[in-house]
Amino acid sequence: MGIVVMILTGISLAMDAFAVSISCGLAQGKKSKTLSVAMKLALSFGIFQGMMIFLGWAFGLSFKDLISSYAHWIAFILLALIGGKMIYDSRSEEGCSISFDSLVTLMVLSIATSIDALAVGVSYSVINISFIDITITALIVASVTFAFCFGGTYVGAKIGCNPKFKARIDITGGLILVFIGAKILLESTVLI
Repeated sequence: MGIVVMILTGISLAMDAFAVSISCGLAQGKKSKTLSVAMKLALSFGIFQGMMIFLGWAFGLSFKDLISSYAHWIAFILLALIGGKMIYDSRSEEGCSISFDSLVTLMVLSIATSIDALAVGVSYSVINISFIDITITALIVASVTFAFCFGGTYVGAKIGCNPKFKARIDITGGLILVFIGAKILLESTVLI
C-alpha cells in the first residue's frame, strides 16, 4: 500500500474526530484550559484511531482465508458503506453540541469516533496488507488524527460552531473512503 493511500486513510478517518474536536473547542470557548483539553482530545482520539485500525486488521486476519476470493469486493463495500454513512450523516441537524467535561466523556467520544477505523482495518486485512504496512498506516492515522484534533479544538475555541463546516468535513472524509474502496476494487479486478 502506498504512502498516499495511507495518508488519505488518516485524513478521512480523522474527519469525525476533527468535527468533535471543533465542538469540544467551542464548548471551551476562550478559556485558559484550551491547551489542556486540546492535548487530551488529540492524544485520546489519535491513540484510539491508530489502535482500532490495527485491531480491525488483526481481527480480519482470523477469517481472511474464508473470504479471500471476495476480499476486494468486501473491502470496497465496507469502505463505500462507511464513506456513504459519513456523507449521509453530514445532513444531520445536530450541529456542534458536544461538550467535554470528564474522562468518561473522553473515552466515549474516542470510541465513537474510531469505530470507522476498526472497519477500515478489517477491510485492509482481507486485501493482504502486510504487518509493516498496517503498522505504518496505524501510526499515520494516529498522527494525522492527533494533529487534526489538536488544531480542531483551537479552531472551535476561536471561531465557534458552524454546522455547514462540519457537514463539509464529513462529506470530504466520506468521499475519500469511497475513493480508496473504488481504487482497491479497480486494482483487484481491472489490473489482474
